[in-house]
Amino acid sequence: MTATLETQAPRRRRLGRLSESRNGLGFLFMLPAAIFLLFFLTYPLGLGVWLGFTDTKIGQPGIFVGLENYQWLFDDPVFWLAVFNTIFYTAFASIAKFALGLWLALLLNRHLPFKNFFRAIILLPWVVPTVLSAMAFWWIFDSQFSIISWTLMQLGIINQPINFLGDPWNARWSVIAANIWRGIPFVAISLLAGLQTIPQSLNEAAAIDGATSWQRFTKVTLPLLTPIIAVVMTFSVLFTFTDFQLIYVLTRGGPVNATHLMATLSFQRAIPGGQLGEGAAIAVAMIPFLLAAILFSFFGLQRRRWQQGND
Repeated sequence: MTATLETQAPRRRRLGRLSESRNGLGFLFMLPAAIFLLFFLTYPLGLGVWLGFTDTKIGQPGIFVGLENYQWLFDDPVFWLAVFNTIFYTAFASIAKFALGLWLALLLNRHLPFKNFFRAIILLPWVVPTVLSAMAFWWIFDSQFSIISWTLMQLGIINQPINFLGDPWNARWSVIAANIWRGIPFVAISLLAGLQTIPQSLNEAAAIDGATSWQRFTKVTLPLLTPIIAVVMTFSVLFTFTDFQLIYVLTRGGPVNATHLMATLSFQRAIPGGQLGEGAAIAVAMIPFLLAAILFSFFGLQRRRWQQGND
């Protein structure tokens, strides 16, 4: 009994020091979330990687086939079209969301009448469920009843309705426009929060020194906003690259696979097509692109540490 108490005493002292330590307390608070993520993210990721090395089909266990799925994808033109569509979709949508979101953030950071009202209104596209937004755009881009085509025809600019979702390139630009509309609020509000952390005295001092508004933006605001931009753009790229609902509701990857992203193609091959191994291989092929986005955020945070004077 005495030996048991003697072994428990050091444990209590260690736990006491851990709870009193700032880092230790943070670790204890993060532990439940870490366990949750380990169970609900690590296991599905590991299972997906394993399925990518098998010929598993729905209802059949499958066997290990090594890199056969990836070799088959390497020769699959539809897969490479989906890769092109994903990169094209992500690049154009992310750049447009950043440019428009930054413009809105700068505008809302000024002293404007009804500023709080406009800040609330701008969140609506982000709050509305994705499927509902996609259905609204499906009507807006309808080949016969599109409000855009009707307006342009009334103005005499075009003679017949535009086939937004039936033409490959029109469909690509249409889904990009829908993604931009939905993603701007996240970028704008996040950058607005970053702008409000920048001391106004820095801009005032630069103005006293004779700096123009453009010089104050490029030399003061933008460098201090860079860490926030890195994080916001990382999440924006991740959300755009893995977009599924918007594409699936609007086009289901059509016409002629012109709007298939890697996420939608993975789903189509795995669930409706029954080829779980092949679908998992497509999903695993997305990981290098996602890691690149995470590294972008990491270096942005490192820049912030340098600005704050840390090693």
